[in-house]
Amino acid sequence: MTDDDPTVLPGGGHSPGTAAPGSAAPGHSAPAAGRVLLARVVDVTVSVAECSALVTSRASGAVVTFEGVVRDHDEGRGVEALHYEAHPTATEVIREVALAVAEAHPEVAIAVEHRYGDLVVGDVALACAVASAHRAEAFAACAALVDEVKARTPIWKRQEFTDGSDEWVASLG
Repeated sequence: MTDDDPTVLPGGGHSPGTAAPGSAAPGHSAPAAGRVLLARVVDVTVSVAECSALVTSRASGAVVTFEGVVRDHDEGRGVEALHYEAHPTATEVIREVALAVAEAHPEVAIAVEHRYGDLVVGDVALACAVASAHRAEAFAACAALVDEVKARTPIWKRQEFTDGSDEWVASLG
């Protein structure tokens, strides 16, 4: 990640435990863009630890994380692997989602990333962290973030089953 990376939003890349330059720490209302510290769709490993480090500050009374992990089953069928395809606008959309959640929850800082490409059981497909001065706001914003990423981000997955068959599933499934 670099400061000129368009997928890292203003304030990204700060040291853990400190507020990002130009952004407010959780508990101090700032424009949504200054509180969305990372929002991207990438073809590399994604990390809850990275997301958490980005949003955590001295004002954080709560940091809620979510890790969407590839599981070994779906609706009674064994899953071997997944392949995620992302539309070229996926990063733009995930950013819009994060900004909307930040607008609706003015006391939170957000970092979210989704992976595309080939994943196997146990890999992380979606990582996010939401920090706030209080747990209720962090939990509510994190739940809204995951639900909206799933509903709106143009990402599709192909599940490869242990019986050799496969199927495409719309969105994050």
